[in-house]
Amino acid sequence: MPLKKHQPYTPSRRGMQTADYSVLTGGPVPKQLTGAKRKSGGRNNQGQTTARFRGGGNRQRYRNVDFLRREAGEAEVVALQYDPNRSAFIALVRYRGSGALSYVLAPEGLRTGDIVQSGERAPIKPGNALPLKNIPDGALVHNIEVRAGARGKLVRAAGTYAQVMAKEGARCILRLPSGEMRYVPAEAYATIGRVSNVDHENIKLGKAGRKRHLGRRPHPRAVHMNPVDHPLGGGEGKSKSGRPPCSPTGVIAKGFRTRPKGKAKSHLVKDRRAK
Repeated sequence: MPLKKHQPYTPSRRGMQTADYSVLTGGPVPKQLTGAKRKSGGRNNQGQTTARFRGGGNRQRYRNVDFLRREAGEAEVVALQYDPNRSAFIALVRYRGSGALSYVLAPEGLRTGDIVQSGERAPIKPGNALPLKNIPDGALVHNIEVRAGARGKLVRAAGTYAQVMAKEGARCILRLPSGEMRYVPAEAYATIGRVSNVDHENIKLGKAGRKRHLGRRPHPRAVHMNPVDHPLGGGEGKSKSGRPPCSPTGVIAKGFRTRPKGKAKSHLVKDRRAK
């Protein structure tokens, strides 16, 4: 999907690039498919900041997207809509049998009027969900379950996809967007196609105010802080004091892997991604 460029009638509009929402059809948002979204501002239940530089932003309602994709029967795409809670677009579908409405992640190329379905006998078509054992090698998939029936948790961001590389008995080997080769149960479901809004990574917000609308507060650089606030703070001029880049708590940011060696599901990783 192409990006939309703006006329520079203000300094903030010069160089601004936003997603072209002409592919979206909009339409009403069913209340039964939404819920309240309460923001924490990066604080935990004790009021301590655990995620810095968060707060404010426009009010949002959460869209209950169906990541499980287990409902049988054909469903017609009624509308393609913007979701403020994720980078990808979502599709509002209506099941022909029951008439129920549901939200699903919209793959690239999906249009209103298309038919999507789930199940072991579903055809290999973008938007259809079926077990990995029934998906041919080389196919692009997204919304992947790590355990059968545990709903899709992998590859859900805009423009991302995983590729089915091979099958070994009850397991399937996938190449994730990071380059990591990972084992996934062959009974787990995945959705055919690449996630929509491919050009999301090329968006340029253009001004600080749009970042505040998204709930992101200013992010000052560490070298501008005082030593009491960050290990890189202090010094005369732009001084890092010879210290390697690190987090506020001193964890090294480059050349040091922070993933725990005993992390659960580490045995499912066939090949790590490149550094």
